[in-house]
Amino acid sequence: MPANVPVNVPVERIELAPGLTVSRLLTGLWQIADLERDGRSLDLEATAGAMTPYVEAGLTTFDMADHYGSAEEIVGLYARAEGRRPEALTKWVPPPGPISAEAVREAVERSLRRLRTDRIDLLQFHCWNYWDPSYLDGLFHLQNLRDEGLIGHLGLTNCDAAHLRVVLSSGIDIVSNQVCFSLLDTRAAGALTDLCLERGVKLLAYGTLAGGFLTDRWLGRDEPVARTWSEMKYKRFVDVAGGWQVLQSLLETLAPIAERLETTIAGIASRYVLDQPAVAGVIIGARLGESDHIAENLSLFGLEIDDESRTAIDEALRGLQPIPGDSGDEYRRPPFLTASGDLSHHIDEFPLPYEATEVDGRTRVTSGVGWEELAGYCRAIRSGGRISVSGTTASHGDHLIGGTDPEAQTHFVIDKIEAAIRSLGGRLEGVTRTRIFVQNLDDWEAIARVHGERFRHIRPANTLVGARLIGDEFLVEIEAEADVVG
Repeated sequence: MPANVPVNVPVERIELAPGLTVSRLLTGLWQIADLERDGRSLDLEATAGAMTPYVEAGLTTFDMADHYGSAEEIVGLYARAEGRRPEALTKWVPPPGPISAEAVREAVERSLRRLRTDRIDLLQFHCWNYWDPSYLDGLFHLQNLRDEGLIGHLGLTNCDAAHLRVVLSSGIDIVSNQVCFSLLDTRAAGALTDLCLERGVKLLAYGTLAGGFLTDRWLGRDEPVARTWSEMKYKRFVDVAGGWQVLQSLLETLAPIAERLETTIAGIASRYVLDQPAVAGVIIGARLGESDHIAENLSLFGLEIDDESRTAIDEALRGLQPIPGDSGDEYRRPPFLTASGDLSHHIDEFPLPYEATEVDGRTRVTSGVGWEELAGYCRAIRSGGRISVSGTTASHGDHLIGGTDPEAQTHFVIDKIEAAIRSLGGRLEGVTRTRIFVQNLDDWEAIARVHGERFRHIRPANTLVGARLIGDEFLVEIEAEADVVG
């Protein structure tokens, strides 16, 4: 136990959203699923009782999900037995594909029953891919249930900056985004943090100890063969960040700092992330009923990283290779930084968003927008190995996606174009030409920057012009041509 474990240092708490105050150190219950793996079962009452030391220590906030085994039931049993309810943050991770209002209500009511409550404090939603607009249907349905009072607040998990902007600008009230954030993985410290600070969204950080690799346990140790799900996942992060020797160099920087501050490497790693702008809390996993690190965890609240130490840490981080992409990309594109190295243990398939119809040797898709029937056109058509996508705006059903934000509208338009291309057997990488029509010329640079962000690695031919679009609410319209590539 660290020498400076506080006796009377209060647990830091923060208002995550109006009416919801949480501990800045949240107890993660994902290991419940590991404890129940391979047919094993837990004594749920006893496991619920193992929450008591955490709550009595002031660590009253628990993070869970619909797929973390019996985690929701355990928290519900604790609340029933103790007559007091901890802050319960849960997640809903639906499979890819259409999301109906009925499916959303069923999922929320299932979590309510498990938690033995009539209102979920925070419901966090995970989207598997953005080119299928069904995720927006799910969020609009969840917002309706929030308005009914079944949900206190809505959050996201593993959402990148671009699509957090899309969601917020579409009028969906999001208070938090739970993302991987550690000394090994600082993706969230860039555009995502900037947007969160601008829009008042807070970050909840998981993976802060990188599956245990950012602890004293691995200092000076030989490179292991990863065996647990957590080790397999975060060993991939280590490899991408530069490999085992790069990790050892980081640990060698952290060890003397931890010794001087009378804490542990884990303490330094966690406090560093906790001090980042927009971060409301860090989530540290617990194996309820088997072991706890409550005293060590509480030491975070008495720990201050001085400027000299922070400078040394920042210098060490410059020796790491950046984790590619934005937050959540490890679940959406190669390299898949998951336990299995792909999505095989998460999902079976990605249904295509639009149904394709073959007519006279050509294949076409429609998106269901009324204008397509009225004006006699389709969303996209494939002839041989060539795909042409109609001018596309930020409409989805009855919703304008992206509101008055030209960047958000452009991101969604490109997602919608990708949906059409994928539904016809192509990929966004096959795009050879885009044409952009801008309603207000003052928006051209913001729209062009999004095009650059999304197509920088593709570099299609492009034209951008000012145009009077049909519908003042539409700030941008884009059409595309693509080759079907292998």
